[in-house]
Amino acid sequence: MRICKIRCALLLLLQAPVLAWGAANPRLVLPEFSALAHKATESVTITLDASLLALAGRFLDAGDPQDAAAKEVLKGLQGIYVRSYTFDEDAAYRQSDIDAVRSQLSAPGWSRLVETRSRKTRANVDIYVLVANNQAIGLALIASEPRQFTIVNIVGAIDLEKLHKLEGQFGIPKLDIEPPKAPPVQHK
Repeated sequence: MRICKIRCALLLLLQAPVLAWGAANPRLVLPEFSALAHKATESVTITLDASLLALAGRFLDAGDPQDAAAKEVLKGLQGIYVRSYTFDEDAAYRQSDIDAVRSQLSAPGWSRLVETRSRKTRANVDIYVLVANNQAIGLALIASEPRQFTIVNIVGAIDLEKLHKLEGQFGIPKLDIEPPKAPPVQHK
């Protein structure tokens, strides 16, 4: 009887992350894109799981304020996945590949934070967040233009106020996102 209780408890502990995340998965299934790498003038493929993030965190300088802040953000993350390609000509990639990734973000729990569309430049940017138990556990960015696209997927406990400190590191594009600032105090 005691062994059965221990097994049941272990089974519940192993399933806890899945139950907490619900039906949606914070890790997106990204297409291989290997054929695009040969056509691209520039390509970036980054796949950092939890163990590689821990290793990368050891190379950040705790004495450097920016590195120290990035190291703090990395503590709760389980993965950073980036795919970015730039081409010399329009329509070098299939829009259906981008749409296949975007369709995963319609699963329950994912919410769009940002959507921008430009008919002039034909640029589209979408930023989504997956929330479970009032905690962001996944973030996805999809930016596409006729000659370029970037997909970023961040998995794990994400502090959205601190996330901007990872911009420009680990292949995450610099988006110049700053946390909201408190309004100035007006003196009477």
